[in-house]
Amino acid sequence: MRRNIVIFASLSVLLVLFFGLDICSGSIWLWPWADSLSPMELNILHAIRLPKAVTAILAGSALSVSGLIMQTLFRNPLAGPYTLGVSSGASLGVALLTMLGGLLSTLNFQLSTIGLPIAACLGATLVLLLVLAVSRRVTSNVSLLIVGMMFGSIAGALVSLLQNFANPDALKLFIVWTLGSLSSVGWSDMSVLVPVLLLGALFVLLALKPLNGLMLGEDYARGLGINVARTRLYIVLATGLLAGGVTAFCGPIAFIGVAVPHIARGIFRTSNHRVTVPASMLIGACLLLVCDVLCSLFVYPLPVSTVSALFGAPVIIWIILKNK
Repeated sequence: MRRNIVIFASLSVLLVLFFGLDICSGSIWLWPWADSLSPMELNILHAIRLPKAVTAILAGSALSVSGLIMQTLFRNPLAGPYTLGVSSGASLGVALLTMLGGLLSTLNFQLSTIGLPIAACLGATLVLLLVLAVSRRVTSNVSLLIVGMMFGSIAGALVSLLQNFANPDALKLFIVWTLGSLSSVGWSDMSVLVPVLLLGALFVLLALKPLNGLMLGEDYARGLGINVARTRLYIVLATGLLAGGVTAFCGPIAFIGVAVPHIARGIFRTSNHRVTVPASMLIGACLLLVCDVLCSLFVYPLPVSTVSALFGAPVIIWIILKNK
């Protein structure tokens, strides 16, 4: 118990340090505590750096927790927040919007800054509703996993089809979105993103106690009096809201949701969700802040998914080799 408290305190200190480093780093290094910041530097700090760092904390926490509960539901160490096709649905929504924008470019049609998140939300919601409809008729988690992957494959195929007909400008806009970015979220977007993530967190709390029973299998969970169908519904809703919300505003961010739960379980040496859920939130937030800092060190900032893959891919390889 004391060991866990020390680790949580250490992670909290690291979170504060990485948050401060993130708002300082960039093409122009800023020192927020300095008294001599120019109006331009103050504007950069408040309009760009701070919302970007807050977004990194929210996105890292949301993706990590959704990945953790997906791994528990399917009892699969390689499951992640995008297992049920939420990311593919969001990509389909954005592809449809960018394709429409390309077709209407001759009419001076302009994509609004909120257009891409709305399209991504609608696409992710559509896939989520389809998965929820199937989950009411399918009793096996393995079958639900396969159905979710099939929905994702269908959405991916439609995206590929749309790309063949898109003009270069629309295709470039779509590809930029798929690379993932934390800097596209402003304070006005927080009024939508934060409530969505809070609602997803509420469903995680509702499923927190039954999650430990699900780790031992559905039959054992039913023997403990756990309503498996309701718990699965909570998990699917939580994943759709957490992963869908982040993807809508930030684009797909790879590997964080898959790798962080394993890091949390390894550091705390437990699979108890009362420990691993807050641990995954802290570690995911720290890791994505570090990724964002590394992205900003280059002359031309790298997509955040590129750097997160460098962290996540080795962890997944280690998992596969460990389990043979």
